[in-house]
Amino acid sequence: MDIAITGSTGLIGEALRASLLADGHRVVRVVRREASGPDEIRWDPAAGRLDPADLAGLDAVVHLAGEGIAEKRWTTAQKQRILTSRTEGTGLVARAMAACDADGPQVLVSGSAIGWYGDRGDEELTESSDAGTGFLADVCRQWEAAADPARAAGLRVAHARTGIVLDPDGGVLAKQLPLFRVGLGGRIGNGRQYMSWIALEDEVAALRFLVDHDVEGPVNLTAPNPVTNRAFTEALGSALHRPTVVPVPGFGPKLLFGGELVDELLLASQRVRPHRLQEAGFTFARPELGPALDALLHQG
Repeated sequence: MDIAITGSTGLIGEALRASLLADGHRVVRVVRREASGPDEIRWDPAAGRLDPADLAGLDAVVHLAGEGIAEKRWTTAQKQRILTSRTEGTGLVARAMAACDADGPQVLVSGSAIGWYGDRGDEELTESSDAGTGFLADVCRQWEAAADPARAAGLRVAHARTGIVLDPDGGVLAKQLPLFRVGLGGRIGNGRQYMSWIALEDEVAALRFLVDHDVEGPVNLTAPNPVTNRAFTEALGSALHRPTVVPVPGFGPKLLFGGELVDELLLASQRVRPHRLQEAGFTFARPELGPALDALLHQG
């Protein structure tokens, strides 16, 4: 297949690109700088620049680009960047795809997040659950709605509502490992908040599954067994053979990152199930946290 990827230099995008190339697919990177060859397309979301003609001959677009959620404190300006980077980029891709002739891509797999559900305690959440409240829930609603032009044009659109992606070389796990490796890891807050996680290997496989299979609408990309923060902490300590007896009170991260970010990213509880993926026949390579962490931390 011929597949375009936005956000191809991020943790997920790089892994997806490598996986597709290894299996003989052609990957076209959508980049902000001048394209350097036939396997790159230039775009400029802020300026609304993406030529539909550049998408001719492609089978699908996987849209993963967006401002990092946890890279900076959530100032008013940063929150606006987080929102507009998603709505402008998604809207641009959707409009360009809708404007293509019949030889354009027929499938859009567009990034989203389980932030859609907000802080829901112990409630089990599936794709049919209502949207939650809070900044991230608002972002996700507008993010997914921005793909409407592609949907209205009759293209298949799947929204990949991704959870916490685990990989030792990037994301949340990479940030946690230094403290946990010296025995200073611990639960955050009371540790009762649910964490819906997915191994990077399964994230990539699920994105490819959505390209290949007739699934549309919201799809939760999370392992089938979410765990509490306390259970996650214990599993990570066990995988590293380190104690996890130093709890992190909620006010500590709030001083560093701000209260709203911490409340929505570290203390919010989201017990998400991948109902639609499993219903469509997807099989997880790493469905259980303990074995997943062992594989990730001791591979090779």
